[in-house]
Amino acid sequence: MSASHSTDAGAHASSAAGTNASERWLKLEEIRWRGPQLWIRADIEGHPFSTSVWYGDVDLDALEAKIGTPAFERIAFHVAAFEINKLCSLSPTHLSFGRYARFVTPEFTSLWRTVLVKVWAQWRYEHDLPDWTGPVLVDAPTDETRATRAAFVAPDVGDVLLFFGGGKDSLVAARLLDTAGIGWSSQTYAHSVYGPPNPQHALIDRLLDELSPRRRHKQWVADDAFAAPLPSLLRAGGARSFLAAETPSSIFGSLPTILAHGYRSMALAHEFSANRGNLIWERTGEDVNHQWGKSWEAEELLSSYIDRELVPGFRWYSILQPLSDVLIFELLRDAGDAVLFTHSCNVQKPWCHRCPKCAYVALGYAAHLPDGIYEKVFTEDVLDLPENELHFRQMIGLGDHTPFECIGEIGEARLALALCAARGRRGRAVDLWKREGGALDLPSILARYATVHDDAPHGIPASIGGSVLPAMREAERRANERIQGLLR
Repeated sequence: MSASHSTDAGAHASSAAGTNASERWLKLEEIRWRGPQLWIRADIEGHPFSTSVWYGDVDLDALEAKIGTPAFERIAFHVAAFEINKLCSLSPTHLSFGRYARFVTPEFTSLWRTVLVKVWAQWRYEHDLPDWTGPVLVDAPTDETRATRAAFVAPDVGDVLLFFGGGKDSLVAARLLDTAGIGWSSQTYAHSVYGPPNPQHALIDRLLDELSPRRRHKQWVADDAFAAPLPSLLRAGGARSFLAAETPSSIFGSLPTILAHGYRSMALAHEFSANRGNLIWERTGEDVNHQWGKSWEAEELLSSYIDRELVPGFRWYSILQPLSDVLIFELLRDAGDAVLFTHSCNVQKPWCHRCPKCAYVALGYAAHLPDGIYEKVFTEDVLDLPENELHFRQMIGLGDHTPFECIGEIGEARLALALCAARGRRGRAVDLWKREGGALDLPSILARYATVHDDAPHGIPASIGGSVLPAMREAERRANERIQGLLR
């Protein structure tokens, strides 16, 4: 991979088209809070954009009084800074944090720039901008506020706070904790980019009803950027697509809940496959990874930063980091009717049936889960829809890159199609596999995807790992036995 920028020297200072265009300024204008609402306003070229984060059970004024105004303001700044970085898709040449520049430490500058370059690798690839590193940060780094940190003020509740999105990975993570007898509470959020918030929370709550969370913490994110006529703004900067760093933003956005309710750590459900990207970009040699924000590299970077700079003693980790999707699907086989209430689509919840995410999850359900589940979850035969044939081609390595979505690797998709064929599944996707899939190197596939990678880097605490690893190992044994029985 190419090295990320840790300072602003040589930062990109022209439009996305690479011309000597006039300066385009992005400015953080205001951060306000009252009761459960945190409000953020930014401006690019005279166009104001705002985001509101609403907390279901956090009084931000009370939290400010407990941890102190300086510490609260620094956390609010981080929520805002990683929320507005989506506006870098509009190709600003300069960025000013304005009255909040006192929070721009050298450590923050390095983190913000690294996240921007890594998450926007896909955007850079799509625009053929290998040297783009984002706008120049005009605020000189300072150590003025670096010593300001938030101390835990609420007693340790002892639970794991599980970030719960309502998909297959969230369900498996929750069941691992339930099976191990580890208490957990859920952190969920509804975002306006996915439509009205109440139906989103209702979908998640229906799945949580099948599980055992001790508490349910909710957020609502209302973002007017996605309601704007973005094409005209994108064209003004020479850009074509809009990207957001959803995972880093949501991590910082969860800190008020963590501090207000006494959590010392947060678990996410990011799998091993998120560590490998969609393609190697020949121009830079880097792994362009749509899921970089879910990778171990991102986890370690962000978790250590929060512990070191904002909330000492806090860690977040992925409980599924040792598992590829093959073992996640194996663990789903034990979930019973709960799997019927999962949803993963980023286009139209619960499922649009025609995007790469729907196509991949449907393929996994058809390949790995007991008979009848696929048909109950999906109201259309996703494997046979002509709109999905390109997605499946890309998934098995027959395109320039895999789809830019949060899906598994080429080997996982190839294995899933081979299993569908062996189980007698039909449809355009299976026909494609039979026609162009080629030979399957089963030993190599099983070694990578049907193996618990607990020897690879991960942040799971020993107290948690010792309780959930036995279930993971059992899933490994069963998956190997099941797959070999079908394909040999």
